[in-house]
Amino acid sequence: MNTLLEKVKANLILSHNEDDILLQGYITAAVSYAESYQHLKEGHYSNNIMPPTTEQAVIMLSSHFYESRDGSTGGFFSDNVQAGQQVWNTVNLLLRIDRDWKV
Repeated sequence: MNTLLEKVKANLILSHNEDDILLQGYITAAVSYAESYQHLKEGHYSNNIMPPTTEQAVIMLSSHFYESRDGSTGGFFSDNVQAGQQVWNTVNLLLRIDRDWKV
């Protein structure tokens, strides 16, 4: 299991391929968010190794996008109105670890 798509699917416990194109779009959006948040040039992670903490943030954010595609909080947190904010807080904390503070 080495691609982000495989890791996101494992995180979501998905064994089918029907949503792979949708998931890849969410992964692209999550990577773009990570690059922007970390003050990196667009496409940075296409040519550079993604640190494990950033990878985890991308997996979490992609999974959140997938589970919340209907506008709800989705997933196991559907009974918690603050679940969406909790995901974003965690993602931002993980991304902050690898952030380029020189910019």
